[in-house]
Amino acid sequence: MDARERLRLYLEQRRDLGESELVLDSMSVEDVMRAIGAISTGGASPRAGAGGWREVLAAEAASEARTTTGTTEIVTDSVVVEVPGQESLATIAAEVEGCRLCPLYKTANRGVPGAGNPRARLVCIGEGPGASEDEQGLPFVGAAGQLLTKILAAVNLSRDEVFITNVVKHRPPGNRNPEPNEIEACTPYLVRQLDLIQPKVIVALGTFAAQTLLNTKTPIGKLRGDVHRYHGIPVVVTYHPAALLRNPAWKRPTWEDVQLARRILDSATGA
Repeated sequence: MDARERLRLYLEQRRDLGESELVLDSMSVEDVMRAIGAISTGGASPRAGAGGWREVLAAEAASEARTTTGTTEIVTDSVVVEVPGQESLATIAAEVEGCRLCPLYKTANRGVPGAGNPRARLVCIGEGPGASEDEQGLPFVGAAGQLLTKILAAVNLSRDEVFITNVVKHRPPGNRNPEPNEIEACTPYLVRQLDLIQPKVIVALGTFAAQTLLNTKTPIGKLRGDVHRYHGIPVVVTYHPAALLRNPAWKRPTWEDVQLARRILDSATGA
C-alpha cells in the first residue's frame, strides 16, 4: 500500500472518530509517515531530508506513477488526496443535482452545476442554464455557448482551460430572469466553487452574474471597463453572449473586456 493510500485511510479513520479538522502542516515528516503506517515506531523515514510531508508523499506518488497506467494525480506543490466526504467540485455537483432549496428544480430537467478545469486560472460565470443546458446538464452549450467558445478562443483560451458556471444552477422557466430567492438559494454553491478553484481572474457574463458577485445594483454599463474584486480575485464584467446575439454592437466592448481579462491573467501567471 503506497503512502497516498495510507494517508487517505488515516484521514478517513480520523473523520470517523468525529474529527472535522486535522492539521498536518506542523507535524514532521517522520510523525506523518509513522501516523499513516509508512514507517514503524522508532524507525526513520528514508526520505526524511527531502522536505515536508507533502514533498515526501509527492515523491512517493511520482514513483508510483512511473510504474502504473498514469492514474496517479500529481500536483507541483502538493499532493491531492481524495477523501470520501471531502469538499470537491464533484460533491457540489451532486448537491446541485439533488437541490430543493428553491422551486426551480420542479420545472427543470436536471441541475447544471458547471464544467471545466478544476484548477482553472479563469472562471466564466453566467446567469442561468437555458434549454440546451437543461437537457445536457452542461453550461453554455447552446448558441450563446458556441459564441462564448469563440470569444475565449480569440484570447487563446480553450474551454478545457477554464471553468464555466452560472449563478443559478437550474433553468428558470421560459428562460426568465432568476428571482432574488432563487439567486439567494444558489449563491452558496457558486461561493464554494470559487473557494475551491481559486482562479486568477473571473469574467462575469451579464447583469445578474456581475451584480451577484459584486453585491451591487449598479447597471452593467457602469460596471464594465473597470477591474473589480471578489475576495481579492480580479473580476472583469462584460455582456452575456446571449445579449451579443441580440445586439451585435456590443461585440466590440466585449472584445475589449476579454482582452482586459487576458492581460490580468498573463500578469498574474507571468505568461
